[in-house]
Amino acid sequence: VQLQASGGGLVPAGGSLRLSCTDARRAFSVLRMAWFRQAPGKEREFVAAINYRGDRRLYADAVKGRFTIYRVSRDNTKITSYLQMDALKPEDTAVYYCAGDDDNRPLSKAGDYKYWGQGTLVTVSS
Repeated sequence: VQLQASGGGLVPAGGSLRLSCTDARRAFSVLRMAWFRQAPGKEREFVAAINYRGDRRLYADAVKGRFTIYRVSRDNTKITSYLQMDALKPEDTAVYYCAGDDDNRPLSKAGDYKYWGQGTLVTVSS
């Protein structure tokens, strides 16, 4: 499994961005997928998670109602996780990481995820 994240950038407060995370090697084993973020000088924190079927989602309180996680599977080989971020705030500025694991339950701890992508920087200007 090789996760690749993309979609970060600079956006004004109140704007939107969509992050993408793809399993580049098209492995079948990634079930739950999640997004975490790490702001400068802070610890990595959970943002959102989703199970394989996409019918169970988990969100951090700080992003509920503003962020949406969903996933698309094409031919059962290429699975992409998306994080739609709306009404962005300066405090959302961070490096965002996608994560995946072989288990299906969406969980919120970084230690629950085996596979990680490289980070993508999101900067929200005030």
